[in-house]
Amino acid sequence: MRLFPISSSSDSSPKEQSIGEKSRAMLYLNVYDLTPMNNYLYLFGFGIFHSGIEVHGMEYGFGAHEYPTSGVFEVEPRSCPGFIFRRSILLGSTDMSRTEFRSFMEHLSNQYHGDSYHLISKNCNHFTDEVCLQLTGKPIPGWVLFVIVCCLKVSRLHQSDRLQTCTQAKDGSDSGASSVTEETEEEDVDHHLLTTPNSDLAFLKDKPVKLAKDAL
Repeated sequence: MRLFPISSSSDSSPKEQSIGEKSRAMLYLNVYDLTPMNNYLYLFGFGIFHSGIEVHGMEYGFGAHEYPTSGVFEVEPRSCPGFIFRRSILLGSTDMSRTEFRSFMEHLSNQYHGDSYHLISKNCNHFTDEVCLQLTGKPIPGWVLFVIVCCLKVSRLHQSDRLQTCTQAKDGSDSGASSVTEETEEEDVDHHLLTTPNSDLAFLKDKPVKLAKDAL
C-alpha cells in the first residue's frame, strides 16, 4: 500500500493513453460491497456500497474521523481495507498530470474533513460523485448512490435504534445497557478512520492509509 502523497517521479500508469503530445489518465469508479446482502440487492439495481476514484495508479476515498482535518485517503486500487471489491467502472478520462491531480485532490480535501462526514448528505459516494462531476461533467452511476448507506459509518444506522430499544426495555439491567453501548461503539470504531489531531496518518481496519493534506 503506497501512502499519500504519491511520488511525482513514478512511472506513467499503463492506463494512460497518448493523445497528441498530451496524455489522458483513465478515471475509474471502484465499487465495494459493505454487506453480503448485496449479492441479492444488486440483482434489483441497488445495494449498500463504498466507492473510490482510481486515477494515475492510486485510489482515493473519503472516510470519517473526529477532527477538522482531511478525511480523504489513498490506497492501492481495488483493495480498500474492510470492504469487498465488486466492480470497476470506467468513468472517462482526465488530462491532469499526476502533480495536477494531486493538487486538485488536496484542494478538494478542504471540503471533506473527517468530522464533516454525514451518513445521509456527505458520505464516500458523494465524494466520488463530486470528483467525477468536476473531471468529466457527469455523475457516477445512480445505483451507487441509490441507497444512501455508505462507507465508514454504516454501523451508525443501527446504533440509535438499538440504544432506543435498550432504553425502552425498562426491565433490562444497567449492565445490559452498558453492554449494548459498548458493542455499538466498537462497531462504529471498526468503520471509522482512526486518527489523531495534527496527524495525516490514519488506520482503516488496522491498515495504515495516509490522509490528503489540506491545501494552504
